Amino acid sequence: PASFAQALIWHNESFHLTPHLSQVPVYNMPFVYSLHSHHTLSVQHLRHALHLIVTKHESLRTSVIFHTHTNRLMQQIIDMNDNNRQLFTFIESTYATHEQLNYILHEERHNPQLFDLSQGLAFRCHIIYYKQISSDDLLSDKDLLIFNFHHALFDFPSMNIFLHDLNQAYITSHLSNNDDITLRYLDYAVIEQQMSMTGASMFWLDALHDCKLDQSLSLPFDRYRLSNEYRSSRGTSISFDFGQDLSHHFLTYVSSNSISPEHLTFAIYFIFLFKLTHGQTDLCLAMNINNNRYRDELKSIIGLFENVIPLRCQLDSHLSFHQLLEHIREITINSMKYSYFPLQRILNQHPHISKYAFLNTSLEFISYKSNNAIMIGDSQIISAPFPFNMNEDERLSASDFSLSICHDMNINHLSCTINVSLDLFNRETAENISQRFHSILHQLSASIIDSQINKPIYELSLTLSNEQYLMQSLNNTQVSFSSALTCIHHEFVYQVMKHPQKLAVELDEQSLTYCELLYYVQVLSLALLNEYHVFPGEVVCQCVERSLSMVIGMMGIEMAGGVYCPLSPRDPLHRLHALTQQTQSRLVLVHDLTKIKFNYGTVLLNIDSILTNTKTDILICMDPLSNITVIPDNIAYIIFTSGSTGIPKPKLYNNNKKKLISK
Repeated sequence: PASFAQALIWHNESFHLTPHLSQVPVYNMPFVYSLHSHHTLSVQHLRHALHLIVTKHESLRTSVIFHTHTNRLMQQIIDMNDNNRQLFTFIESTYATHEQLNYILHEERHNPQLFDLSQGLAFRCHIIYYKQISSDDLLSDKDLLIFNFHHALFDFPSMNIFLHDLNQAYITSHLSNNDDITLRYLDYAVIEQQMSMTGASMFWLDALHDCKLDQSLSLPFDRYRLSNEYRSSRGTSISFDFGQDLSHHFLTYVSSNSISPEHLTFAIYFIFLFKLTHGQTDLCLAMNINNNRYRDELKSIIGLFENVIPLRCQLDSHLSFHQLLEHIREITINSMKYSYFPLQRILNQHPHISKYAFLNTSLEFISYKSNNAIMIGDSQIISAPFPFNMNEDERLSASDFSLSICHDMNINHLSCTINVSLDLFNRETAENISQRFHSILHQLSASIIDSQINKPIYELSLTLSNEQYLMQSLNNTQVSFSSALTCIHHEFVYQVMKHPQKLAVELDEQSLTYCELLYYVQVLSLALLNEYHVFPGEVVCQCVERSLSMVIGMMGIEMAGGVYCPLSPRDPLHRLHALTQQTQSRLVLVHDLTKIKFNYGTVLLNIDSILTNTKTDILICMDPLSNITVIPDNIAYIIFTSGSTGIPKPKLYNNNKKKLISK
């Protein structure tokens, strides 16, 4: 049988991508190398060495086929003695320009026809000569060497095994292989199927109890995918280094507190998602396990030893960063104990769920020591950057939103890559998200330096410095009026008299002059006085979308002598009800889009119906408005706080624009 990891790869490749569009293979794994200056490599010896490797590592000549009659995915080793079967692909080509080279590299990464798993063709070697194929059968430093593998039979740690054996086979023309004692990848797959996993099954049932695995996180999507819409797997990536200072602060902190860098980065990611989703506290992500060789016998086998497991964090926003880090450490260690439990079995524990949305948000931590001196015989090969030139929007995205943190142990340096699906995000949004993540990093680093690590995580902010400056500018609304003893609606009328034909309010394609705005404000004010009997100092709430009616309602309440209290249509119903109760407001101004927000016990006034009433075309009598007594010290409007620390608190402002009291 195929392994569970292979089954997941095969299922994704068969059903994940859009069948009627040009498919983008996610599972090509090309490794590009060039020779060190003045070094050479014998193509004949290389080809023979590769044949020895494929002979020893049977996974590189294994077919993967779905048997419909048994409804199982099976793997079968191709017989080395079958002379009619090709065991791997070996091709040679040339390039003269960067454009030609980029095309070849693009094909190696994206061409879906390079591998044929049904025939066991899971490995290819592509030699790219500069300008012409060598006549002396030698590779030089301007040529490129590509080893390309299908991910169903190869993972990244397998490359170290491959390069080690390639060097040995090239030098000695021999590879030791004791079939009697060597564990094969096929044997691992059989053992995996037979393992008793009762303990792991119980752990995952308990860990995911009541978890909404089918609900996506409330990320800042630019668009949404329909339920019957396929993923294109087109994505974009934003990468950046932490920098020397950030890396030093974080790694010094984890070292002094005996914490893994992996747990640190996971905690930072959960904090970031908590802020990015506007306070979601039950966060479940897909954690990629890139090297699941959990026994020593597996560490010399080429194959696919990967898994995806859920990592669930039920976050308390009042925890400090250090407390959350300890919590993340505990849940990660517990989850990793049972990381061998196949993802498909975890999903099968929840048969009522048809779409596992948690898989769309993922994270991984990669720690590595780069080895620049890779030897094949006496020649050194150097890992080349791949690809040399790739459009930012051609990158592949296996999930909708993912974070990958890399720890380069040679220089003790951290770096980050954020991958997003272009089905859901614009490139500009991804860049904005990256800036906000960088901002969180700096805030956490500063709290470590300033010994404020016990500050609750809800106090962290995603607001960027330029946005903070803009908000300060917008909030600086102080205006010099002609008299300090003037009410807001008096100043408005003064502006009408001064500039009757100037635009007072503009929204999209709509606008009102000061004179037009005054007319509608007076119509509404008279309705409030004559029909709803609003008296001076009475609180009148308004819940409308952004519109001209919003400004008319605001000034209409002020002109009628009422106290203006804005309500947000984005607030949940229980909050709107609580705020109207707290202000003891008996009347709420609404329009067609927001009137459904309130129950039948609330008196509603539809602003639009008042303004479009034909009866308002007659001459307006101003006497009721002239008889209203309002002085500058009277309360003009009430603004509620967000309520993030408990019950929303009202802030009262008088007509002098001064805050009187916070209750």
